[in-house]
Amino acid sequence: MTARLHHEVLGSAPRLVGFVHGIFGSGANWRSVARAVIAKRPTWGAVLVDLRLHGRSEASEPPHTVAACAADLRALFDQLAGAGTPVEAAVGHSFGGKVVLATDGVAHRFILDASPSPGRDWNAPDNSVRAAWESMHALDRVWPRRDDYVAALIARGHSAPLSAWLAMNLVATEGGLRNRLDLPAVRALLDDYGALELWPRVEDPAAGALHFVVAGKSSAVSDADRARLAAVPHLTLTYLPEAGHWLNLDAPAAVVDALVAGLPA
Repeated sequence: MTARLHHEVLGSAPRLVGFVHGIFGSGANWRSVARAVIAKRPTWGAVLVDLRLHGRSEASEPPHTVAACAADLRALFDQLAGAGTPVEAAVGHSFGGKVVLATDGVAHRFILDASPSPGRDWNAPDNSVRAAWESMHALDRVWPRRDDYVAALIARGHSAPLSAWLAMNLVATEGGLRNRLDLPAVRALLDDYGALELWPRVEDPAAGALHFVVAGKSSAVSDADRARLAAVPHLTLTYLPEAGHWLNLDAPAAVVDALVAGLPA
C-alpha cells in the first residue's frame, strides 16, 4: 500500500521538478533552493515532498524500503500529472537520491551526494547518521522546550546546526514537544538503503538524463564511486570541493547553478 505524501507546490508553471529530502528531513528543507531554481527557470514549478515516515506524510504499512518510497513518489507524480502538472524532473539528496533513482518515469534526475553503491557499515564509528539515530533513540520522546532538546543533542557530541535541524522534528503535543519520527521504522529505511545497489539503473542509457552532484568534503560517494560515475557516458557529474554532505546548507548557490544547468530551458 502506498503512503499519501504531503507536498507543497511552488509556482504555477505547467511542469514540475520534485525535491526529495534525505533521512530525518522534510521537503521544507529544500524550499529556498527550489525557489531559486524556478526563479531562474520560469518554465518550471517545483514540488517539495515529504517521504513516508517523515514530515506530514503518512507512515503507511511496512515493509519500509527504498522501493516502497519510490512507489509512494510515483503515485504522487501520477496524481500531479492527472491534475495537469507533470513532474518531469526530480532532485534527491542522500537517502532521497536513491529514492529518486528507484522511481520510474522521470526524464531528468539529479542525485545529490548519494551513491548507487550499497552503503557503508551502519556500525562504523564515523557514521554520523547512525550516531544521530542513536541519540534520538536514547533521548526522551517528549520535551518541555526545543532548546532543551538541542542542548541534549549537543551534549552527545553533535554540532549545533545539526542538533537544531534534528529538532525540527519536534511537534507540539499534550505535555510538551514530541519527536514525530518513528525511529524503529526509520531504522528499517536506513537498513534497506544501506543494502541496496542501483548501479544497473545508473548505467542503463534508457534511464533518462542523470546528473550527479558530489560534495568534496563528504564521504558519502567514495573515490571508486566517483571514478565509476565519471565513466558513464550519458551522465553529468558536478563536483563541489568545498561542500559537505548537507549541500543545501554549505553551498546553496552552487547547487542551484548545477540544477539550473541541467534543467531544459
